[in-house]
Amino acid sequence: MGQRDISSETLVNGKHFLYPAWTTSDEQHHLPSLQQVQDIFVQLKNFFGFQHDSMLNMLDHLMVMLDSRSSRMSAAMALLTLHADYIGGPNANYRKWYFAAQLDLDDAIGDKNAATRMEQMTDNERIRQLALWLMVWAEASVVRFCPEALCFIFKLADDAWQYHHENNRVAPEGDYMDSVITPLYEFIRDQVYQKNKADNYIRRDKDHADIIGYDDVNQLFWYPETMNRIMLKDKTKMLTIDPHLRYDQLKEVNWKKAFQKTFKEKRSWMHLAVNFTRIWIIHVVSFWYFIAANSGIFYLNSDKDIADEETPVKISVAALGGGVATLLVMLGSLAEYFYVPLSFKNARILIRRLVLLFFIFIINTGPAIYCIKIKRTGTLSLVVSLIHLLISLITSIFFAVTPQSRLFLRIKSKDERKTPASQTFTASFPHLKKVDRLISIGLWTCVFGCKLLESYFFLALSFKDPLKSISNMRVKNCQDAIAGTLICTYMPLIALFLMLLMELVLFFLDTYLWYVIWNTIFSVARSFYLGISIWSPWRNIFSRLPKRIYAKILAATELDIQPKYLCSQVWNALIVSMFREHLLSADHVGKLLYRQIPAAAGSNNSTLKSPTFFISQEDVAFKTEYYPQNSEAGRRMHFFAQSLTTPMPESLSVPNMPTFTVLTPHYGEKIILTLKEIIREEDKNTRITLLEYLKQLHPFEWENFVKDTKVLADEITEITKEQKQHKIDDLPFYCVGFKSSAPEYTLRTRIWASLRSQTLYRTITGFMNYQKAIKLLYRVETPEISRLHPDIEVESELDQMANRKFRFLVAMQRYSVFNKEERESVDYVLKAYPELQIAYLEKEEDIFYSCLVDGHCTVKPDGTRAPKYRIRLPGNPILGDGKSDNQNTALIYYRGEYLQLIDANQDNYLEECIKIRNVLGEFEEMHPSNESPYASQPKSPVAIVGAREYIFSENIGVLGDVAAGKEQTFGTLTQRIMATIGGKLHYGHPDFLNAIFMTTRGGVSKAQKGLHLNEDIYAGMNAFERGGRIKHVEYFQCGKGRDLGFGSVLNFVTKIGTGMGEQMLSREYYYLGTQLPLDRFLTFYYAHPGFHVNNIFIMLSVHMFMLVLLFVASTSLPLTICEYDVNASPEAALKPEGCYNLVPIFDWLKRVVISIFSVIFVSFLPLFLQELTERGFFRAVSRLCKHMLSLSPFFEIFVTQTYANSILNNLTFGGARYIGTGRGFATARLPFSLLYSRFADTSMYVGARMFLILLFGSMVLWIPHLAYFWITVIALILSPFVFNPHQFSMTDFLVDYREYLRWLSRGNGSSHSNSWIEFCRFSRMRTTGVKKKQLGESKAWNQQVQPTARFHVLLFSEIIMPFLLAVLCVVAYLFIRSFDPEDTTQPYNGPSALLRVGAISMGPILLNAGVLAILFAVSISGGCIASLCCGVKFGATVAAVAHGWAVINFILFFEIFYFLENWSFPRVILGMVAVGAVQRFIFKFMTVTLLTREFHQSMSNQGWWTGRWYGRGFGFYVLSQPFREFVCKTVEMSLFATDFIMGHFILFFLFLVCLIPGIDKWHSLMLFWLKPSEQIQEPIYSTTQRSRRRRTAILYGILLVLLFILFLGLLVAPAVIGPRLLNFKVSLPI
Repeated sequence: MGQRDISSETLVNGKHFLYPAWTTSDEQHHLPSLQQVQDIFVQLKNFFGFQHDSMLNMLDHLMVMLDSRSSRMSAAMALLTLHADYIGGPNANYRKWYFAAQLDLDDAIGDKNAATRMEQMTDNERIRQLALWLMVWAEASVVRFCPEALCFIFKLADDAWQYHHENNRVAPEGDYMDSVITPLYEFIRDQVYQKNKADNYIRRDKDHADIIGYDDVNQLFWYPETMNRIMLKDKTKMLTIDPHLRYDQLKEVNWKKAFQKTFKEKRSWMHLAVNFTRIWIIHVVSFWYFIAANSGIFYLNSDKDIADEETPVKISVAALGGGVATLLVMLGSLAEYFYVPLSFKNARILIRRLVLLFFIFIINTGPAIYCIKIKRTGTLSLVVSLIHLLISLITSIFFAVTPQSRLFLRIKSKDERKTPASQTFTASFPHLKKVDRLISIGLWTCVFGCKLLESYFFLALSFKDPLKSISNMRVKNCQDAIAGTLICTYMPLIALFLMLLMELVLFFLDTYLWYVIWNTIFSVARSFYLGISIWSPWRNIFSRLPKRIYAKILAATELDIQPKYLCSQVWNALIVSMFREHLLSADHVGKLLYRQIPAAAGSNNSTLKSPTFFISQEDVAFKTEYYPQNSEAGRRMHFFAQSLTTPMPESLSVPNMPTFTVLTPHYGEKIILTLKEIIREEDKNTRITLLEYLKQLHPFEWENFVKDTKVLADEITEITKEQKQHKIDDLPFYCVGFKSSAPEYTLRTRIWASLRSQTLYRTITGFMNYQKAIKLLYRVETPEISRLHPDIEVESELDQMANRKFRFLVAMQRYSVFNKEERESVDYVLKAYPELQIAYLEKEEDIFYSCLVDGHCTVKPDGTRAPKYRIRLPGNPILGDGKSDNQNTALIYYRGEYLQLIDANQDNYLEECIKIRNVLGEFEEMHPSNESPYASQPKSPVAIVGAREYIFSENIGVLGDVAAGKEQTFGTLTQRIMATIGGKLHYGHPDFLNAIFMTTRGGVSKAQKGLHLNEDIYAGMNAFERGGRIKHVEYFQCGKGRDLGFGSVLNFVTKIGTGMGEQMLSREYYYLGTQLPLDRFLTFYYAHPGFHVNNIFIMLSVHMFMLVLLFVASTSLPLTICEYDVNASPEAALKPEGCYNLVPIFDWLKRVVISIFSVIFVSFLPLFLQELTERGFFRAVSRLCKHMLSLSPFFEIFVTQTYANSILNNLTFGGARYIGTGRGFATARLPFSLLYSRFADTSMYVGARMFLILLFGSMVLWIPHLAYFWITVIALILSPFVFNPHQFSMTDFLVDYREYLRWLSRGNGSSHSNSWIEFCRFSRMRTTGVKKKQLGESKAWNQQVQPTARFHVLLFSEIIMPFLLAVLCVVAYLFIRSFDPEDTTQPYNGPSALLRVGAISMGPILLNAGVLAILFAVSISGGCIASLCCGVKFGATVAAVAHGWAVINFILFFEIFYFLENWSFPRVILGMVAVGAVQRFIFKFMTVTLLTREFHQSMSNQGWWTGRWYGRGFGFYVLSQPFREFVCKTVEMSLFATDFIMGHFILFFLFLVCLIPGIDKWHSLMLFWLKPSEQIQEPIYSTTQRSRRRRTAILYGILLVLLFILFLGLLVAPAVIGPRLLNFKVSLPI
């Protein structure tokens, strides 16, 4: 294709290609013209075979970039700085790669000479290199995630051009794509996907450790020795070919042989040992020092006088902490090489490190042998012990401070040039200013200073007495027939070990508690410094607002116009925009606007009168209402005024400001709500239409909207007495917002609702305010525009300026396959905002294209739009979880120097948009230096600027407000201080990005499937590791929607938790954890993984407490407890004789409860202080009280468990995936069965196990402090129902009970997705995985399939841990059974309690297995016959019989156990805890060891119950499936009985609550914060429906009451009647 094939008119004179700052520059005659730039692009396109549309796209991209830079600097400097940023400058990634990969060895040009070489280049060469880079980048598709791979390709292409460009060769269009990118794409795709027989791509059953991902591909190009592995198919090494010939050989490269894993993301807890070694050292070693110093009873002489002289022993034992630190480092070093491939070089480093660590370990432990074994007293021993302690402290501090990557490195190394790339790309951390570094060090000094002091006195020192008490305990008269006295001997030691673990967990938790406190204090202090607190002395924010608008927002210092006049235009525009959004009424607007007042008689000039609003806000004497109380308008005005008190970069004039793009990814989010969605109930469980709910939330805005609509419809007239009877005609307006069903009226109502929901239209409307802001500022600051041109030309000039400076790009991946409704919505949006750019994917005969359309594109006859650009891709670009791939595909269409990343549920406001120039000024590139951009620069570039978010879903009930509060504290309070001390990363929204910095370093997110689930944060870590600074601004905020229902909030939490589990595996955490300096490492850890590890520790502390309580209560049950005498001396005799002194342990338990409670309670502190500083004392207290009264602590506990569970499950089973959280209003009542199946496995089972232990502990050992744990247990079990709308509506509750019974029974005769069996199978699939063989349709591309967990991971979590828990529970039970029940001072001489536990554990399982065998024979023999007459009912009947028997069997064995324990309820509860733990271990062991993978469909289950195994597509599996299903059913029988009984106990409790009069209204008040008069009314049913519901409620109500009486009788009656009726003694072998 020749140069003439592209007409110059199209490119130069078209209205889309105006670049005035470049083309009209005074230096233009010295610089390449637009035609010359175009010619360079055409030459490169022809030479390399780039695509035509891609070339046009990148030509526009480069020219917009040059135009943007030329706006604020000379055109020559614009080109220089752009080339420096992309290619040749000190901060250019290409230059960093060039020297890090030592390519300078080829041409002997070092980094120092690079600047000189760059400066000698011609402008045409610079343009050519920029054009080549951009076109290489634009068509790279998923290879854009591998920045150094692109650098390599660009280097080869540049070398080829330098040598061959005079040959005038013309490559076919698409040659670059086919020869270079497609082979790389296919390699990356085939790592994750494979084709099945149906020619569909399905995901491989491989975990991250076996997948060569983007980062592995990229790191091949970091080192010369790895690039040397690149070979052609004829085995010629790429680097042996002449540089100018290498590009043409890329198509011949055998990439499969070149790439290998560079970091193995194995699922293992050892990642925490490697990445966070210093955390463990700081805590475990400090804990050792504290406990060792206070546990002399273990190692000092029992004679007190001798013990007083054994000070050296005490010091030396404590000094062993240095040895502990060394062991932790050795463990981390060994574990590191499970993840980093072990090469010869790495092995040499490891061996050297381990040898040195071994010597350090000897030095740290050797002196202890002398002091403890050889000479325990004396001066010499004391000196040795002190030296030992000094060495220990030095060792511990050294290992705590030094990053592992720096351990034992030589200061000067001859092979220094061999490993610069890893430093360049993973450890080029931006430097902090001295003040910020001091703040960072000060913060952590305060945290650990307070933590160590408090931990020593409150935890370690107070542990001395219980330690002494339990270590002196010698249990007597204790005997078991099998275990003998073994249990009694080791019981105190086991309890002591558990107590020490409990102390260690609390030691970790204490640090996070102090971190939250001090982080909050530092952040609040900084808010005072920035002036954003209402308590600041300069609170007169409104009276000074006009002056601040002029000084900070406007760039009008050179204008000869009164500031008041300029400010009035801006202020009036903001007020009018709020009026148009229906936030203000006409009356309010009249009071808020600046007004022209006619001057005195005889004068032509009018005066401008300011609104009294500015003064009235500071003067309480004013009583005028300017906006409704607690309204959105008031909030926005207040923040706008307050934000202008903070320091801000000065504004450039609009023509000089840089160009930027807002990028929003969209998949299936609602664009505009349909009329049906807003005026009809969503489903049968919803009591209210969306429109009615929105009207209740925004009554004032609805009233304004109706008035506006009536004006539009010419319906508003002055109401006279005669017309009052016609007022009823207005009812349609107030009900649905329109009277006529014409589309223009219904559309208005749809838009009003869409702008108050979480829709894409709201996002687009909000962020298109940038366009209005630019026009407003340009008009205000350039008054000559209105003087010189008529209105039409003025508007055209304003539009052109806005389009030059701002683009809005929506990555609408599915646009080409939208349904009719979605297409209509998009068409409306494009008509409203024709400048909106939409990037989408198009598939045509298995070929994928990336396309771009806007509102100006031609509409084709079929209604679709002809794209501006249509660029072929190497294949389906969606290889990951979707969002990051969607962003990457659209990224080539962004324009300008900066990007703002926005989600499709955000909002923006005009008053925030006018600050955009200040925000862009934060990148510190507005005022260029006169120095050469190629020279070295001392400052790191700003990569990301973060901003605040306002959660507009706050005040929409307790859950919306809690979610808003979380975002408020993390997104504002935490980020404020994190940005200051260098710990902020990128969280996706509403962050601004330095587009060149990010796109040359891998893009705005990462995209490996599963691993990069939280895709945004990886871009932040990547930027941080590569030297980009990350800032945070306080004066700018965007709106953000948040999940509002219990389920959707928990889905979001699960997504974040599983994403964090994946982050723990990632190489980014490895790089940061092993290379950051200590203070910045602590900042990174506690702001990111530490939060989630803390959640795990919180729940671990609860579990540990339960185990400790179990052992302490078991110990105290048969033993005599000593009387406590506060005045008794330590040596006083214990009373009564033979008693056991457990009082110190009881006191210790109280302190433990206080510690755990403090950690949970302190989570409310940040939000309280944030509200206190920004909104005042009353608002802070009222919000906190509302949270408490709405039971938000229950929710916090449940969220903590969900976080912990999601991380633990992810590290064990994997399977992280994007979870659509649902962003609607949660007004629907969810069925009990749905909530139970969603949360039973994650929380309720855990809560039930804790409930039994706590019940036993409370009956044996009641202390008031246990009330907190009762709250915890209730929260874990009942939270889903407490936060379910209308849970306590009696009729709904009883109808729901019927649904629960159906859920338990369905799915056995025929498939049913919402059934107990499917819930059970899905839970089991995490362990077993899913068979590749599908018994139906094959899996489509990219559909999620549960992977199989690795056995070595399952071994620990699914076998070892349940086994240990079972052993502990059995030991506790055996202990109380080792004493005579009649006389606990005597040993028990009967059969061993082990036999009883074994019989009660195995009995139900064996009986269930027997019944199953019988029923299997029945189903096999009768199934075929029954299929002729009974249909699916036969299978369901057989299943019902089996499950019914399982419940009876469960109850029967419980009653037998009750009888065997002589009707002692505490003992039977402890026994059931032991039996439950044993059965749990048995079931998990059977599942892991006996079960093969699960079929995705439930055919096996149906085959078992119906007896029909044929015709289900099993093939040869039909021989093995019956045995597998037998094992499954044996487990399922017990699980069914558990779920049936546990579900009913929950229902009994909820039923009792339902009986409270008016509970539904109070519950709704708690959830929605709506007054009873405003609450959602009961749905309207027909007479037939009401009658049917009443009958159902009565029938199932009677059934529930009968079952309640039955269960109560089974628990109470035996205890009351049993001892009287069954008073004879039975001698049984168990």
